[in-house]
Amino acid sequence: MKNFCRRASIFLGIAAASASHSKTATEVYDNAAASTVVIKTVDPHAMKQSTGTGVVIGSGQVVTNCHVIKNAPLLTVRSADTEYPATLQHADWARDLCSLTVAGLNAPSASIGNSKTLRVGAKVYALGTPKGLALTLSDGIVSGFRERKNGRYIQTTAAISRGSSGGGLFDENAALIGLTTFYVADGQNLNFALPIEWLSELAQRSTTVADELVPIAPVITPWQQTSHDLELQKNWPALLELSERWTKAEADNVDAWKSKGTAFFRTAHAKKAIEAWGMAARLNPDDAEVWFLMAVTHAMADHKAKAIEAYQHALSLEPDDAVAWFGLGEQYGLTGQRSKVRDVYKQLKKLDPVHAEQFFLTVLMP
Repeated sequence: MKNFCRRASIFLGIAAASASHSKTATEVYDNAAASTVVIKTVDPHAMKQSTGTGVVIGSGQVVTNCHVIKNAPLLTVRSADTEYPATLQHADWARDLCSLTVAGLNAPSASIGNSKTLRVGAKVYALGTPKGLALTLSDGIVSGFRERKNGRYIQTTAAISRGSSGGGLFDENAALIGLTTFYVADGQNLNFALPIEWLSELAQRSTTVADELVPIAPVITPWQQTSHDLELQKNWPALLELSERWTKAEADNVDAWKSKGTAFFRTAHAKKAIEAWGMAARLNPDDAEVWFLMAVTHAMADHKAKAIEAYQHALSLEPDDAVAWFGLGEQYGLTGQRSKVRDVYKQLKKLDPVHAEQFFLTVLMP
């Protein structure tokens, strides 16, 4: 115990002494971006392709999450606008950690840090390819550490989305301390990274049995679980009471405000629902669901212009949401914008023929 306290004291002293030398966000990006790559998987038989992220850790070596490349017949890595063929080198399926060999890749290696010295509240940066947008930087803090079956994961508020998997989590000195791996879908502030120390055990733990990869069970907080249960029970007064306490306890939690918005909406308080969802949108402006909910509520309150604006914002984030297109088309119809109604119908025919037919009968025809 004394040794631990002594090490902690030494670390804190070093951290305090070096705090003034922390890099700016731009400097972290400039350092980390050169070592961050886009991984593209292609299945020509199924005519499917997807993208993820990886980090260069050595000459021609890239590390990523195994679920990014699982069952992919063809793999390529893109760095500095050039694509290189890649092959699987090592795979720790249980921990969702894989490395690739990339012939010809000469990108610089990331500086390897130490996640064991991290403390809750430490500034961190995530760099990845969310929704195909390469080299997207987000910042946040370490918000906790969570013990799972295979070890301790880093919890962070640095935003990640689909496509961020396998990207780097960097500290204030642009050192790689983890790989962003998964997030709780209905809580964008609940994001998780595996620790970089697992790299040292990758070769030893490597196996060729791909079916050992098991999805990591999401971390559900008591607030989230109770909110979910109350929604299933349709106990809206209790949900409102819960969300009032939740937003006071965690004022920066997007889920808390979404829960509050739902409670107000279900108890016919449209104005207060819009205010709650507006707070959620300020906390996470990239949450398409929040904008959709605001659009629906504005529409019900006969705020046509605001409903259109919210629907458009939702669709800028999720352009394939047929239900949002349907709602937007309804508002165009109510405001006499017939040419835009026809445009929505064309879009729906591409996305969802069933919704398109319903739209034709209820909106376009009248």
